[in-house]
Amino acid sequence: MRELGSPERVTKKQALSMLRNADLLELGEKADLMRERLHPGRLVTFIIDRNINYTNVCINKCRFCAFWRSQDAPDAYLLDKDTLFGKIEETLELGGTQILLQGGLHPALTIDYYIDLLSSVKERFEIDIHGFSPPEICYIADTSDITVREALEILRAAGLDSIPGGGAEILSDRVREILSPDKIRSSRWLEVMEKAHNLGMRTTATMMFGSIEEPEDIIEHLDAVRSLQDRTGGFTAFIPWSFQPGNTELGNSVAGSGVSSRAKKTNRRSLTTNASYGATAVEYLKVLALARIYLDNVPNIQASWVTQGIKLAQVALRFGANDFGSTMIEENVVASTGVSHRVTLNDIIAAIRSAGFGPAQRDTCYNLVRKF
Repeated sequence: MRELGSPERVTKKQALSMLRNADLLELGEKADLMRERLHPGRLVTFIIDRNINYTNVCINKCRFCAFWRSQDAPDAYLLDKDTLFGKIEETLELGGTQILLQGGLHPALTIDYYIDLLSSVKERFEIDIHGFSPPEICYIADTSDITVREALEILRAAGLDSIPGGGAEILSDRVREILSPDKIRSSRWLEVMEKAHNLGMRTTATMMFGSIEEPEDIIEHLDAVRSLQDRTGGFTAFIPWSFQPGNTELGNSVAGSGVSSRAKKTNRRSLTTNASYGATAVEYLKVLALARIYLDNVPNIQASWVTQGIKLAQVALRFGANDFGSTMIEENVVASTGVSHRVTLNDIIAAIRSAGFGPAQRDTCYNLVRKF
């Protein structure tokens, strides 16, 4: 897939210099030119789907997450099948082609639960299941005493079509040790994706920035994704999004009386001058543009209206993004932080048009469904 991008590949050293020193508009112009080379014709795609979080119970208890609950929490839940099927039926009625199926690492669930869940959906509905991020895959494999590849093969046979890039955060174990010490390390996230690609499954890649990472960590993350894509070509898209601190342990540690002992040594923002977490609009656009330039072998870059709002997502279309993400009929994880941007299908279509592009619905693998 090397032919997708620029003939002169940007090095890690050059990328770090861009992130630290480049003028925002100059960087945006370079990213926009690459987007135009990769996607001539000025189409911007989106998918109609629903994020279904089957459980909020999770043993990882990540410090950046406001969604997780312990198993005995009063608001802990595990969706029953009738509720799940009702959500899928509504998604199909709204023209949806995919469900994004993710949850926490629930200690009471075995691989049989996941097999039954997938097969039950496939028996009843014609819909793509984009599900189970690498931490979930690893947890299923580990608790079943099987390899990651074996777990993927079993889940794929039961109905899993593709894998979302959740659980990546920043692919730096130094950062992960602070943000999510009980979560899988970078190498296992990459292992799941490589094994999935080798089985013919397509996946996305994500990056959460704006917490405690340094610019070098962002570059390491981008390079890990690019290097794996060189080997497999299995990533369909890259989605950078900014940390939302509301209702999280990490955010509260700064907003309250001070930073917890686990984060003290790294409580500094390298791209901002303030002490709070999260990313500014300028930082978001800069990271997005750099991602488009650096990931010359990943075909699609997705704007994140769910964290940035629809207006900034429009701007992102001239900073390298060619995809507007999902209509997100339902979204719970970001909403749990107190950030709640909601848009309709017509809002997305209008936003893409007013930015000077042609809106088009796609499926999971970026095949066009219809143009508007």
